[in-house]
Amino acid sequence: MADAENPLLGETTCGSLLQKLQEIWDEVGESDEERDKMLLQIEQECLDVYKRKVEQAANSRAQLLQVLSDAKLELSTLVSALGDKSSVGIPEKGSETIKEQLAAIAPALEQLWKQKEERVKEFSDVRSQIQKICGEIAGNASEQTGALAVDESDLSLKKLDEYQVKLKELQKEKSDRLSKVLEYVSTVHDLCAVLGMDFFSTITEVHPSLGDSTGVQSKSISNDTLSRLAKTVSALNEDKKQRLHKLQELATQLIDLWNLMDTPEEERRLFNHVTCNSSALVDKVTVPGALALDLIEQAEVEVDRLDKLKSSRMKEIALKRQVELEKIFASVHIEIDPEAAREKIMALIDSGNVEPTELLADMDNQIMKAKEEALSRKEILDRVEKWMSACEEESWLEDYNRDENRYNASRGAHLNLKRAEKARILVNKIPGMVDTLVAKTRAWEEDRGVSFMYDGVPLLAMLDEYAMLRQEREEEKRRLKGQKKVGEQQNMEQETAFGSRLSPARSSGPKKVVGPRGNGGANGTPSRRLSLNANQNSSRSAGKDGKRDSMKLAAPANIVTVSKDDAASHVSRTDSVPASP
Repeated sequence: MADAENPLLGETTCGSLLQKLQEIWDEVGESDEERDKMLLQIEQECLDVYKRKVEQAANSRAQLLQVLSDAKLELSTLVSALGDKSSVGIPEKGSETIKEQLAAIAPALEQLWKQKEERVKEFSDVRSQIQKICGEIAGNASEQTGALAVDESDLSLKKLDEYQVKLKELQKEKSDRLSKVLEYVSTVHDLCAVLGMDFFSTITEVHPSLGDSTGVQSKSISNDTLSRLAKTVSALNEDKKQRLHKLQELATQLIDLWNLMDTPEEERRLFNHVTCNSSALVDKVTVPGALALDLIEQAEVEVDRLDKLKSSRMKEIALKRQVELEKIFASVHIEIDPEAAREKIMALIDSGNVEPTELLADMDNQIMKAKEEALSRKEILDRVEKWMSACEEESWLEDYNRDENRYNASRGAHLNLKRAEKARILVNKIPGMVDTLVAKTRAWEEDRGVSFMYDGVPLLAMLDEYAMLRQEREEEKRRLKGQKKVGEQQNMEQETAFGSRLSPARSSGPKKVVGPRGNGGANGTPSRRLSLNANQNSSRSAGKDGKRDSMKLAAPANIVTVSKDDAASHVSRTDSVPASP
């Protein structure tokens, strides 16, 4: 029994088992038929086991092949998605078994999965930033929540670079927009400061984030914010322009009213902050509060106050203008009727039929025209002054030549001698002066169509009278010289007849008025007013400078001075042009 079992204790094989079965059959006495039947059954059962095992092996192989195929497909997909074959070691096709192939693919798959996870994270980060910036630009950043789905079919570096380029463009656009927003905010701040407005309330009306001073990056950069900022800046600039225009008008009115009423400088300084921008450009006005509404209202109140004050001082102001006008006319020897002019001004103001500003503007226009008239007369008046000065020297020289003691060594004699020498030179130039003056005066009168009046007297009549008197003086000199020769001859004949020399009386001819010359010099020197208009203007010119009154022509006793009527008739014959005012 133990021997039968011994084979079982060793290595069990199909042959040992079949031998054991034969021994058992022999001992039992099984027939051959039963034995064949049993062996056939055993063979069938073994075949079934083999078949089952083969099927299991085939299934296992198929599964491995599927796993290998899936691994290869996944490897190919990952490589295609990542787009970089050189980044991992992909096994080459060879004669390896399925499991060897799977073992070779596994590390590459693991590396590719890790790369994919990293790449997906990079894509997600970039796209999130892009989405955030796009939301900030669109103005709906707060509405975008949750992570973005990443397209895992294309995770290549090229695609990632495209997203990164787009991100950089958006970041630059964001930076530009942020700079533009900050520039707008700064402009709004400056404009609010100049206009005296509340900056915080103005800027937060555009967008609440713009009033946040803690974070620059948190400020809204949306299209709507930029558009509203631009409109706000435009509105503030327009408001600034209008306020500056209003302020400049007020400043101009203030300056005109100050000048009109001779306001002292101390009072003007109180409104320097208004007048300092009277001619400034809009962009140059940057002082905080320079265009505040309360400042404009203050200027308006001051203008209203000065307007009311101007109405009460209108007569005083108008009379000042009239005095200025009279001074201009007097300086150029134009005669006017000041009393009548003043009475007319007072009547106009009292009647209320004329606006004070219009009256003053008309007077300013008259002053301007008077200045232009004075300028046109200046050259002729300068020559008249030189001519009259030369005539004064001529008169002095006549007095000096009649002084018998002029050569005595008295005090100041040498000075008078020098003056006489200069006077003779000057007197010789008088005819040329008169000719030039006549030519200039005629040219002036032809140009303007009016007579050139000098203190109410036509200048050409004065010059003609002077020329006539000078000619009469020369004739008188010749007549006196002839009388002197006849007297000397008579004296010689008497001495011869009576044999003795008589002491003849000194004959000096008609005496010349010395001192203040009521009618002018003996040589026909013209006065500032001349005898031509002596009777007519004596009352008006009596108070004028003494120098003019001392120059009235004093003709010799036997020379008849030209009367006013004769001179007037002379003027009417030579020049029918009406006199200037």
